[in-house]
Amino acid sequence: MLKKTITYMDYNGVERTEDFYFNLSKPELLEMELGTTGGFSEMMNKIIAAKDTASLIKTFKELILKSYGVKSEDGKRFMKSKELSEAFSQTEAYVNLYMELSTNDQAASAFANGIIPKELAKAAIEQTARIENTDA
Repeated sequence: MLKKTITYMDYNGVERTEDFYFNLSKPELLEMELGTTGGFSEMMNKIIAAKDTASLIKTFKELILKSYGVKSEDGKRFMKSKELSEAFSQTEAYVNLYMELSTNDQAASAFANGIIPKELAKAAIEQTARIENTDA
């Protein structure tokens, strides 16, 4: 789970700093992987290799909204819904996050690694390192 503190100006001109939460569960990741022709990770690799910025930005928008949710007070649940994601997308906090991820490769990478379960993120980093070492 990724907690992202975002400062933004609301539509009443009030500056706000709030914590927002993003997470993709293992079942959600599996569904994304298996629900994409050739696999989601392979699709992302092709987009990155082709430097297809338009597709990359569209995909990040989908990841932001799919991973956004609200933690229950007791921490037992991470609640997500189309309504919650749509409400978030209508805030300047979303605009600021979207612009950050669209213009900063390191922030985009940190976001992507932060929203997936830690053990999967660690495995992905290790696999990327093996691939980079093989290519060298």
